[in-house]
Amino acid sequence: MDTIELQLDTSGRAIVDITGDVERFCGGRGDGLCSVFAPHATAGLALLETGSGSEQDLVHALGSLLPRDIRYQHRHGSPGHGADHLLPALLPPSLVVPVFGGRPALGTWQSIVFVDTNRDNPARRVRLSFLAG
Repeated sequence: MDTIELQLDTSGRAIVDITGDVERFCGGRGDGLCSVFAPHATAGLALLETGSGSEQDLVHALGSLLPRDIRYQHRHGSPGHGADHLLPALLPPSLVVPVFGGRPALGTWQSIVFVDTNRDNPARRVRLSFLAG
């Protein structure tokens, strides 16, 4: 299994498109599976159409589902930080994408995005692992 770790800076943005990183990592590797994993308690991954407003729609939907206020038992950090810890229950911290001929088999409008509503820590990591098949 081949693996690398991406370093991300999420300052000022809740959604980071990592599709290009995944495509470069898979390039030339043939057929297999690419695992994408976010080793964080306050971040998740999603397949999303980007560039059409879906990013803002997702941020708005997450804000409605997980309001940033003092209702949470988990209260350290910035106000509403408890909501950040619930995000991975809605958006999983991992996904697996089939790869054919070194290209992720994504649908026409699918992009792989890292989702991070945690304002307290913009230094993030994502692990990509390729299992040849």
